[in-house]
Amino acid sequence: MIEYQPISCAQHERLEFSVLRKIPLQIEFRQGPEKIRQTVMPLDVATRSGAEWLKFRVSGTGEVIEIRLDSIISFAEQLPS
Repeated sequence: MIEYQPISCAQHERLEFSVLRKIPLQIEFRQGPEKIRQTVMPLDVATRSGAEWLKFRVSGTGEVIEIRLDSIISFAEQLPS
């Protein structure tokens, strides 16, 4: 596994806030050679094994996925209009 590269504190705080406030995210991340873009509901941000992780539920399928934060390319909060 590739050594973990921490994300910025500001990005980490945005993710934690989204978990606490149940704010959906539009997220793009790397999974192997693929780039994946999904709308998700963030469930938890955790630290273990020397890395930070985001657990989320995929909108539409309900699938629960966990990714390392350094695999995230971009994300944006999906605030109600």
